[in-house]
Amino acid sequence: MLDKSDIRDHNAEMRNLDLALIRTFVAVADHASMTAAANVLNLTQSAVSQQVKRLEEVLGGALFTRGRRGLAVTDAGERLLGKARRLLGLNDEIWSEMTAKVTRGSVRLGVPYDLIGTSLAPVLKAYTEACPQVEISLVCNSSPRLLEALERGEIDVAVIEEPLGQSRGECLGIERLVWVGARAGNAHLKPVLPISMVADTCAFRPAVLSALGEQGKQWRTVFENGNIEATTATVRTDLAVTAWLASTVPADLDILGAEEGLPELPPFAINLHLSRSQADAPVLELARHIRAGLVRQRQAA
Repeated sequence: MLDKSDIRDHNAEMRNLDLALIRTFVAVADHASMTAAANVLNLTQSAVSQQVKRLEEVLGGALFTRGRRGLAVTDAGERLLGKARRLLGLNDEIWSEMTAKVTRGSVRLGVPYDLIGTSLAPVLKAYTEACPQVEISLVCNSSPRLLEALERGEIDVAVIEEPLGQSRGECLGIERLVWVGARAGNAHLKPVLPISMVADTCAFRPAVLSALGEQGKQWRTVFENGNIEATTATVRTDLAVTAWLASTVPADLDILGAEEGLPELPPFAINLHLSRSQADAPVLELARHIRAGLVRQRQAA
């Protein structure tokens, strides 16, 4: 029979990692910034910093060092990172399998034009395979219009592109907004810059026009009728430039910047919004798939 000292010795040998600390560590590593990780995790920057410090104390060494491009993982952090991803993946897999129930019903999802064919296509495929009894209605529009539809109760879930720090939604990621032009094109060299922004309600439009105004650069609209394919064709044929999130730029187009005489554009957040009046099982399960899917895409990038 163990005495009290034996029990204390046994407990001292047990080591349990706090998954919340591991999740925070991975978020900081992915974004090279505690501030960006705080936005993704819906925590304060101070809370993220404290959690990283606690994990470093538990593991007995520094996990990050400050570099020229933000925070970089140390050798110890690099050894932890791959295993940490597997640990979180296994945790999420166990949780999903053990709590799985047959989900029935319907859900209305709002997505911006540029994300539906890139980031969210594999997410929707996974959701329909996991929840075949759910009917999905997809609404594509600009982010401001989707927010209005959400407020009116016309959609249940929306993925919204918004300026960093200007949202009450859940931040799923932070992306660079970049200028995009035809491969080896000349549209950006024209004295009056031709721009195609998909729609006049595009979430990026105010930021783009503000940046051009600060630079004193003249511009004109070439095409804005809400058709992403037509905008892509306009850019591909070198009739105009546009501004998209870096992850959505087709491989056959060029990302332009200061070297081409264009002003720097601000980062944007990809935020998840749920209807205040509709939070049933199909909605919550779709939100979980969207979170997990975008995290996997960032890890693979």
